[in-house]
Amino acid sequence: MEDARQFLFQLEDKIRRKVISKIDLATYTRDPSVFKKLQSDIWEFRIRFGRSQIRVLAFWDKRNKKQTLVIARHGFIKDQQKPPKKKLKRQSG
Repeated sequence: MEDARQFLFQLEDKIRRKVISKIDLATYTRDPSVFKKLQSDIWEFRIRFGRSQIRVLAFWDKRNKKQTLVIARHGFIKDQQKPPKKKLKRQSG
């Protein structure tokens, strides 16, 4: 979670606001252009800003039956087609 927070704070203010708005949007919609499943427990928020593709990796905490919590663990600016295995491994650890 701290890695995701640090990533967000290193982004320009305008980009950070867009990332946060897309995360908010994901709470109301299941739009795969915003939130996509990568592996069994790993999901990614997908944000495009200009030519940049920002990704924030997250997982679901479903222990509370009334509310589901989405926990963001890590963020990066995507520079290749598939998410790097190193980033996915970091997410699960």
